[in-house]
Parts: sequence; structure tokens; C-alpha cells
Amino acid sequence: MPTLGYVQRLYDFLRRHPTWVDSFWALVLLGFSSLWIANDELHAHSRAAAVPLALALSAVVALRRRMPEKMLLLGILVGVLQLVLDVQANPGDFAMLVIIYTVAANGARWASRLAFAGGLVASTISTLRWPNESEGQWADAVSAVFLAVPFLLAWVIGDSLRTRRAYYAELEERAARLQREREAQSKAAVAAERARIARELHDVVAHNVSVMVVQADGAAYVLDASPEQAKQALETISTTGRQALTEMRRLLGVLRTGDDGGGEYVPQPGVDQLTDLIEQVRGAGLPVAFEVAGESRPLASGVELTAYRIVQEALTNTRKHGGPEAHAKVRLTFGDGDLSLLIEDDGRGAQQELYEGGGEDGQGQGLIGMRERVGMVSGTLDAGPRPGGGFRISAVLPVKAAR
Repeated sequence: MPTLGYVQRLYDFLRRHPTWVDSFWALVLLGFSSLWIANDELHAHSRAAAVPLALALSAVVALRRRMPEKMLLLGILVGVLQLVLDVQANPGDFAMLVIIYTVAANGARWASRLAFAGGLVASTISTLRWPNESEGQWADAVSAVFLAVPFLLAWVIGDSLRTRRAYYAELEERAARLQREREAQSKAAVAAERARIARELHDVVAHNVSVMVVQADGAAYVLDASPEQAKQALETISTTGRQALTEMRRLLGVLRTGDDGGGEYVPQPGVDQLTDLIEQVRGAGLPVAFEVAGESRPLASGVELTAYRIVQEALTNTRKHGGPEAHAKVRLTFGDGDLSLLIEDDGRGAQQELYEGGGEDGQGQGLIGMRERVGMVSGTLDAGPRPGGGFRISAVLPVKAAR
């Protein structure tokens, strides 16, 4: 409806320009003050003094929200001049109530306290300055108390508005802070999930692809001289590729959200699968000695996966950096409260930057992933050159029996 639209636009305009509203009410107050000044019973000298005072009180109302503290001081000055010039209480003094409310709601604290004190003493001073001669002192005292009530109510209402506004502001700030914290936690969770997926992808791709490359090179080398060996290498490539696809499906299953649970999820590899892993590595041409010490037992899934990935990455690095004559050794030790891993080789070893700084351009990401995995289970990792040549990785993982 057009009328409602005009009203809404007018309302929005007045909200953006509160001084215009205050100026309107200041003119209304000035009109009432003018009617009082025009009263024939008012003395001539009081009428002359009342005119500028009425204008000043109207200005107090018009500018109360733009400069509340200054208008409070102006109102106090007008009150003092009323006492000195013998201008009795009049309709213009309503501006005193307005400025006390405004300062209590929006002004500085010192101004609010001053307004409270002024409201308490204003009625008493007015009663003493212009006592009712026809009534006794008790009547004047009662009148002073009743006159003080509107001033105190104006201050209480304004201060309550200030308190409620501060409370709402605190709620909004707390809600905004909680929102920022939730966003930060969400970003941290996303970053952690990305890092976890990156580690899984690296371990799956690096290990299986390296096996496939080694087998493909061997097959090409013996294709003419020994077709049977070439066929066996191709079968290994096929098996390794299927294992890689299975691991990739597992990762994609983890990434799925909002499905009906019908996807295929493959269990995470653990310590029990290390024998198959080492057999696969041996089949790829790397001699590996495997030893288990202590009483083997089921462990927490995070520790199982960490142990498996460390061994997998260590053997992958040996194939990549150890050279054709390298030998590797894997030793697992089940302790009372930890699982110790030792993987070492007698090959050429990796370049120093790969285990110190993690390398550049994506190199050394496997060792970085190892440190991240070990840190997630509160373990320790030591990786570096082996005395006498080769490379050594040692890890200690705190364990808790799986339930």
C-alpha cells in the first residue's frame, strides 16, 4: 500500500536524523514557555529574563543527543540563572527532565552522576527559593520530595536503558566471539583433515607407484630374455595397482558426506598387514629382514595405522634412494607401554635436506607426514643417516590396548 510505504520512509528518515525530532519537540516546548511568559501576572523584569532562558532550554532539548554533556552543563547554568534572576519554575524546565534522562542513558559517567545529584537537590533548592507562603514548612518539605520524584525517575529510566543496551552489546560481542571461535575451529579441522588426506594419498601413491615403476622397468629389461619373469613382474604390477585402487576407494569413502552409508569402506591397514607389505616389497626386488620382538597384541587403530605407514614410507624411501644393492631391516618391539619401530638400510641414504628441512618442491613430504603421524599419537621420531652408511628411522609410539 502506498500510504504505508510513505510512513515507513518517513520513519526511516527520522531515525537517521534524530536531531530533527528533538528540534520539533524543542519548538513545542518553546511554545508552552512563550504562553507562560505572556502571562499578565509575570513581572516585567522576570519576563525579560525568562525569554533567553526559555530559548536556552529549548536548545537543550534540540541538541541533547548531539552533545549531551554540554547540554547538561547548559541546563545547570540556566537553573542557576533562574535562581539569581528570580524566574520561577515554568514549562521550559521540563528540559531538565529530558537532559537528565539523556545523560543517564547516553552520556559520560561523570555527567550521569552529576545529573543524578542535580535532580536530587533541584527540587529542594526551588522550594527554598520560592516557598509557598500560605503553607507551612512541612508542606514545603513534602512538596520538595514530590518534586524530586520526576527527576529521579528520569535518571533511573535512562540508566536502566544504558544498562540494557550494554547487556545487549555484550551478548552480541559474545555471540560474535563464539562465531569467530567456531570458524577458527572449523578451519583448523579442515586443515587437519586436509593434512591427513594428503598423508594418506602420499603413502598410497608413493608406495604403490614406486613398486609398479620398479616392476615395469624390470619387465622391460627381461622381456626378451626371460618372458616368464616379465610376466611375473606384470602380475605384480596388476596386483599393486588393484591394491592402490582399493586404498583410493577407502579414501574416497572417507571423503563422502551425506550418503546413505551404502559405500564400500575398507578397513585401515595395521601391524598385522606388515607381513604382506614386506612380502610385496621383497617381490619388488628389495631384500627386507623382518623381526618382531615382544608379545604381539591388538593396538588402537591410530597407532596401528601410524606404524604401518611409517614402515611403508621408510621402505619406499629405501627403494627410491638406497640404490640397487641396498638391503633393509624392519624391527617391531612391543613394550609394556609403547611400540618401537626401527627401519634401517645399508644403501646410499637420502639427501640431507630430505630429512632435515623436508626438502623443497614437494620432496621429503613422506618424512614430514611421518612426523605429523607420530605427533598425533604423542610419539617420538628420529630419522637420519645411519653410521656406516644408509638411512635409519626410529619411532616410539605410546600404545593402549584396543577394546
